[in-house]
Amino acid sequence: MASVYSPPGFNFSNEIRNNFLLEKGLPLPKATSTGTTIVGCLFKDGIVLGADTRATEGPIVADKNCEKIHYITENIRCCGAGTAADTEFTTALISSNMELHALSTGRKPRVVTAMTMLKQMLYRYQGHVGAALVLGGVDATGPHLFTIHPHGSTDKLPYVTMGSGSLAAMAVFESGWRADMSRDEALNLVKAAISAGIFNDLGSGSNVDACIITATHTELLRNVEMPNQRVEKERKYAFRRGTTAWKNQTVRDLIVKEELTTVGAGPGEAMDTT
Repeated sequence: MASVYSPPGFNFSNEIRNNFLLEKGLPLPKATSTGTTIVGCLFKDGIVLGADTRATEGPIVADKNCEKIHYITENIRCCGAGTAADTEFTTALISSNMELHALSTGRKPRVVTAMTMLKQMLYRYQGHVGAALVLGGVDATGPHLFTIHPHGSTDKLPYVTMGSGSLAAMAVFESGWRADMSRDEALNLVKAAISAGIFNDLGSGSNVDACIITATHTELLRNVEMPNQRVEKERKYAFRRGTTAWKNQTVRDLIVKEELTTVGAGPGEAMDTT
């Protein structure tokens, strides 16, 4: 009999359950790739965030131009990877809480405050809220860049990537990032990193979005690059009427015809309106 009290440390009871189900012939659930490439990096004057614009439903591209850079405050933005609904509603909730926090304290909110709110909320759900986030912004203490995993763990680094295309994007950062880059150099590096995810990961695709945050200004660059625009096909596939022959033709009348019969007052009996 297993103890009714949870022992200290990690709990591996699910492994026993999974082995039992496997012996009964039930396949174990596989991890689902949710797509997306999101990145961020520091430069001399602030932060540059980037994201692709493809949203997938398994093997289906559900949206070719969705927006993955979410508003937190005027000087803080958050890129979301994972389940689209989870990233949107999680960032919207924290954005609301950050506004309440700013009104309560009378101060401009800090990036570490948003990070703490996000990680505490995600840790509460133990990874069942599928939001992998890249949080970046500039506050009174300078520029800050964080990654927040669905289980609530966080990292603070000068350049970060997340999502299924993160390895391709990280390869670009590892080879090209350097301290104290200019705005244009950082933006070009972010565009190259997102493009690497777009062209080397099936879950990422379509266009490149970017957001540049400095101490005095936030600039959102929607569709800053569109490398996958649909071009006109070389051949036309319109066929002239009558190309395909048919042997007979039947036309059905789908309009139901009704006859109205007046019930009650007979002919010549008018309503008394006096």
